[in-house]
Amino acid sequence: MTQSHGFETLAIHAGQEPDPLTGAVVPPIYQVSTYKQDGVGGLRGGYEYSRSGNPTRTALEECIAALEDGTKALTFASGLAAEDCLLRALCAPGDHAVIPDDAYGGTYRLFAKVAARWGMAYTPAHAGDLDAVRAAIRPGVTKIVWCETPSNPLLGVADIAALAAVAHDAGALLVVDNTFASPYLQQPLGLGADIVVHSTTKYMGGHSDVIGGALVVKDAGLAGELTFHQNAMGAVPAPFDAWLTLRGLKTLGVRMDRHCANAERVVDLLGRHPNVTEVLYPGLPGHAGHDVAVKQMKAFGGMVSFRVRGGEEAAVGVCNRTELFILGESLGGVESLIEHPGRMTHASAAGSPLEVPGDLVRLSVGIESADDLLADLERALG
Repeated sequence: MTQSHGFETLAIHAGQEPDPLTGAVVPPIYQVSTYKQDGVGGLRGGYEYSRSGNPTRTALEECIAALEDGTKALTFASGLAAEDCLLRALCAPGDHAVIPDDAYGGTYRLFAKVAARWGMAYTPAHAGDLDAVRAAIRPGVTKIVWCETPSNPLLGVADIAALAAVAHDAGALLVVDNTFASPYLQQPLGLGADIVVHSTTKYMGGHSDVIGGALVVKDAGLAGELTFHQNAMGAVPAPFDAWLTLRGLKTLGVRMDRHCANAERVVDLLGRHPNVTEVLYPGLPGHAGHDVAVKQMKAFGGMVSFRVRGGEEAAVGVCNRTELFILGESLGGVESLIEHPGRMTHASAAGSPLEVPGDLVRLSVGIESADDLLADLERALG
């Protein structure tokens, strides 16, 4: 498959040729730990041990690389495992990173509670403010500029191409967490990013039944470093997890179209509701990053956050009253989810510069009938 093929075609076919032995149109689940060698070092297809490589995982990695227009994708047991591999492959004690001041709570925890103990420093900065990012960079020491766009849970938008220029001028790499957008809506490598990060648990898997992560690059040198550490650290997905994620990718395009359409209906309702004080969604013309989002995204995604009149307890009450919107962490599945970030996904950021407002509610808008979702929210909001 080549990039001349459309996104949906790549999602269904890239890395997924019919099985040469049986003609099966779906890649088999190679539930195996080791492989027979034809003499010492005589590997069939390069496989020797499934930590190092597995045919089902290879199919997934080839498909993700094609969807992100990268040369190499690597998959992991979780999104945070992917991030951990990235940091340890590319950084060393004494190095520094710039991270978003609205980063995902798990990413913040990885920097603050794990990488910092290893001797790596970090500085939060607003990724939408290029001057703030420049000011946070330590020349000669900053190895990574980290970006989420849209960000979790405040839906901030950063200009990927402009950030890439800032990072590269300082000799740093730009890492973009593309989980919220998915490669269907946004392709950071084509905008100048060096590495793309995904929690494949979310939109890529799409069915809330698998945990996984991925890194995607274009540069062969970066690919080699990351591949070595992936094998050395060993936090790889099981064959069945890879197969589930690959199955989810086949419908990513059509699911994202529905996620986006439903989210727009939800945003319209929230924007008119008297108990909502602010709606955070890049598709709104008044959003600070709207113009950038229009430039670099195909559509604006299925994630919506809003602030509730009455403060934190009122926000928690809304979360407790929905019926179709399931109270739960994670996002990107076919079912709609609701959560209170301050007490749930971003509790680890409490008391830090990344603390989120207590009156904030985050929605992962699913693909149910939009009218039913609107009725559920109206009932919960009172």
